[in-house]
Formats: sequence, structure tokens, C-alpha cells
Amino acid sequence: MTLDKMLKTIFGFLLRTVLLLAGLVFLLSLLAAALLLLVGWSLRALWAKLTGRPVQPLVFTVLRKAQWERFYRGGAGARSAQAEDVIDVESRQVDSPGSDRLGR
Repeated sequence: MTLDKMLKTIFGFLLRTVLLLAGLVFLLSLLAAALLLLVGWSLRALWAKLTGRPVQPLVFTVLRKAQWERFYRGGAGARSAQAEDVIDVESRQVDSPGSDRLGR
């Protein structure tokens, strides 16, 4: 067995071991988070039962309008039209455009 092949074997084994351990740590962290969520909801449900209230399910709501307004809130179109913002213009007729390249 040459030194090159032995080093490849050792480093391959170490890489597999490190990846296995990283996967196990990730799995255990997910299980711990799920367990904490379960314990928290169980305590909440127990408190609701002890106080005589109905047990409410956990609900995660997504407010799409709030998300949209978070990024697009104060542009030029969002201003309110006040008296000083109104401009007096003369209207004129705009001719319809000719046919396009497709002949429509």
C-alpha cells in the first residue's frame, strides 16, 4: 500500500465521519426545536384547560398585504392628493396608434 493511497483512505474516512457528525447535530437540533415547540404548546393547552377556556391551535398567519407594503410603502403613487398638488391642464385628443408590425 502506497503512502498516497493510505492518505486518501484516511482522509476519506475522516470526511465521512465529519459529515455524519454534522448530519447528526443538525437532526438533533431539529428534534430539540420540535420538542421545545411541543412542550410550549402543551403548557399553553394545559393552562387553557385549567382556566376553563377552549384549547386554541397554534396558527401561523401570513399577511401578504403587510409584506407587500413593507417594501412598497411610500412611493410617488402613495401620496394623497391635496389642493396644492392639483395641476390645471388642457386636455387634447390623442390619435389612436397605427397598425403594429403584425398588421393588427
